[in-house]
Amino acid sequence: MTAHPPLHAAVWMIGAIVSFTAMAIAGRALADELDTFEIMTYRSFIGIAIVLGGAWWAQTLTQITRRSLHIHFIRNISHFTGQNLWFYAVTAAPLAQVFALEFTSPLWVTVFAPIFLGERLTRVRALAALLGFCGILIVAQPGSGVTLSPGLIAAALAAIGFAGAATFTRLLTRTETITCILFYLTTMQAVFGLITAGFDGAIAWPSPAAWPWLVLVGCAGLVAHFCMTKALAIAPATVVMPMDFARLPIIALVGMALYSEPLEWAVLAGAAVIFAANYLNIRGETRAHAAG
Repeated sequence: MTAHPPLHAAVWMIGAIVSFTAMAIAGRALADELDTFEIMTYRSFIGIAIVLGGAWWAQTLTQITRRSLHIHFIRNISHFTGQNLWFYAVTAAPLAQVFALEFTSPLWVTVFAPIFLGERLTRVRALAALLGFCGILIVAQPGSGVTLSPGLIAAALAAIGFAGAATFTRLLTRTETITCILFYLTTMQAVFGLITAGFDGAIAWPSPAAWPWLVLVGCAGLVAHFCMTKALAIAPATVVMPMDFARLPIIALVGMALYSEPLEWAVLAGAAVIFAANYLNIRGETRAHAAG
């Protein structure tokens, strides 16, 4: 598993991509009944049960430590903010547009990683991020009459939150196990969710029809974070995050099939550029690792 870290990280990111896509579908299904804070609250409690059950089965409960609580807190505040904005965005804007703006996240990781992680910004990483951003511009078509709606603004801001979460997840993987990271992911965000969802004095109870979607959100969220954490533990953040670009063509097809959202040429052209950026990044990092 150590021969070609970027390639193994890419395999883990496939799991994350599938999980994030499933979460977007479930989030839309829940939007008419629960607000984003309530979705996050129930998702987190479902996650706590899954994490504790899995840790008990794997006998890794002793790996949960308190030595990096301040980093867990920063990571989870960043993620909680980004995730709430994302759940709102997927209900308020076309999925391909939301994901396109969300994919500015690797650019923010490229900015954050040298500051917080001490990772070197190589020419290949910078070029891959720039090429990926060009693909995003092709999809979003700025200046072509696309309305800058609250949903798209939320998606753009969510990208910053996700970039912060990814950066501090990478930092945590240097000292903490996945069990520890996922435990604080679920417990801290359950507390954040209760505070924000209960701020108005009322937290809606899900209907029987909503519970399967909530379970899907909870499971998909954990699987996505497990896969992404594994990927970040194997390869640098500036390598892992651009791989997430592959979600764009997948979600565009989902939007067309399930929600009759148009699949425009710009999405296909942008996806081709984004795939090229991923290929350049993975190939460059694999060669660098082999040479080192």
